[in-house]
Amino acid sequence: MKVLVADNLSSLGVDILKQESGIDVDVNTGLPKEELIKIISSYEGLIVRSATKVTSDVIEAATNLKVIGRAGIGVDNIDVAAAGKKGIIVMNTPEGNVITTAEHAMALMLSMSRNIPQARSMLKDQKTWAPKKFMGKELHCKTLGIVGLGRIGTIVAHRAKGFHMKVLVHDPFISKEYAEKVGVEVVDLPELLKQSDYLSLHTPSLDGKPLLSTKEFSMAKPGIRIVNCARGNLIDESALIEAIKTKQVAQAALDVYVKEPLSPDSPLLNFDEIICTPHLGASTEEAQEKVAIAVANQIVDYLKNGNISNAVNMPSIDADTLSKIQPYLKLGEDLGIFVSQLLDGPLTGVEVQYNGEVAEQRIDAVTISVLKGLITRNIEGINMVNAPFIAKDRGIEVKESKSTEVHQYTSTITVTAKTSEGERSVTGSVFGKGDSRIVQFNEFHFEAVLSKYMLVLTNMDVPGVIGKLGSVLGANSINIAGFHLGRIKEGDKAVAVVNIDSQPDRKTIDALKKIEGILNVSIVLL
Repeated sequence: MKVLVADNLSSLGVDILKQESGIDVDVNTGLPKEELIKIISSYEGLIVRSATKVTSDVIEAATNLKVIGRAGIGVDNIDVAAAGKKGIIVMNTPEGNVITTAEHAMALMLSMSRNIPQARSMLKDQKTWAPKKFMGKELHCKTLGIVGLGRIGTIVAHRAKGFHMKVLVHDPFISKEYAEKVGVEVVDLPELLKQSDYLSLHTPSLDGKPLLSTKEFSMAKPGIRIVNCARGNLIDESALIEAIKTKQVAQAALDVYVKEPLSPDSPLLNFDEIICTPHLGASTEEAQEKVAIAVANQIVDYLKNGNISNAVNMPSIDADTLSKIQPYLKLGEDLGIFVSQLLDGPLTGVEVQYNGEVAEQRIDAVTISVLKGLITRNIEGINMVNAPFIAKDRGIEVKESKSTEVHQYTSTITVTAKTSEGERSVTGSVFGKGDSRIVQFNEFHFEAVLSKYMLVLTNMDVPGVIGKLGSVLGANSINIAGFHLGRIKEGDKAVAVVNIDSQPDRKTIDALKKIEGILNVSIVLL
């Protein structure tokens, strides 16, 4: 079997592959997309880092490819959905970069506070000794706000506490017990911005929308200092520049950007208040060795023994069982993603109930897929392996029950997500050839197709509401693909799931909320 190493990989990982009998290794880095498409059909395994883009075109040409290994956490450069549809396993190495990235965030925080890059530049270029020009700030007793208390965010919190910083956290999936264990205080985003002297981002990309833009910068404590080692599109770069100009933001230190590599003409490079590094978060010898060894061993173990580990698109189970439960894995994850966006507070517990024929199958993997769906939007690097451990660390209680009794549908899965504010319940079933649908939400019954963009409405069941809804969507160029309504009795509350073809902006959502008879509007993205 042949494995292509398409990006720079530590020699330790390459050596592991070369030492395995029955596996041939080609190291061919920096390939243009067209060249990769030409040769990829010759390989059963592919190893990449972040440079090579494994697009749907590449996957379509990969007629023999069985596994893609990502030496790192993020798989943004891999079309995971296309790989999954073609039966190609995508693995990552979620533990290798966490310490390195957290340390880089701290390094940027210190460099920013003490103006280290600017001072060195002046010494070198202008031969000027001017210590007063680079008056800095101490981290001691300052407040650090962290967005996203995953593994990297948790390490940053611990390191910051070593500097005697007060640590605040915004993370919708943090339980009070876990926050107390880490020694941080959980607040909402506006309060975090208002109180923080420093802000460090450690959250996944939010569907392409910036977390910090003009509105958020205006809410922040004047003179805030911002570090981003997570995802470039978390920050509106133009808005950041304006906030720097007005001194609302004193400094920023960035390792990631909306478009990489960063253009030499980028306006970000024109401001001494902005420190820019070329995506160095994972660039230490130790981290590169760890991820190289991990991805090589995972590829070998799968190709030679059939064992799946750290897969992001399927569980670690044998092929026969997988073929039986595959539709329910997708249904479970989709239900988890769906209900996670409708919660009023941090997740504290989840109950998964199986009814009908699905209860006769191996359900532990399906429960894990539900967990993965519930927390995947808020924590970087979630997969079928680490989801249960992260849920346990966060104090999320997981219960499952099953009954082989068949009711209206052959098989159903009910996910009940609990928070300190209450609970939300959603039931789904598999129709036809793996078509996932919601058949109940809380106490409301209906059959709703799960799609990429959905609106979930609570409204009074009175004439005119649906018409006004359609008018607002139409006026904002949002096409309705499906409408599913559930009600208990005429004239009382009803719930609707509306499938739409594109994502509505805030203005559209605000307009929908103003419609008389509509009580609540939420957007759900799969």
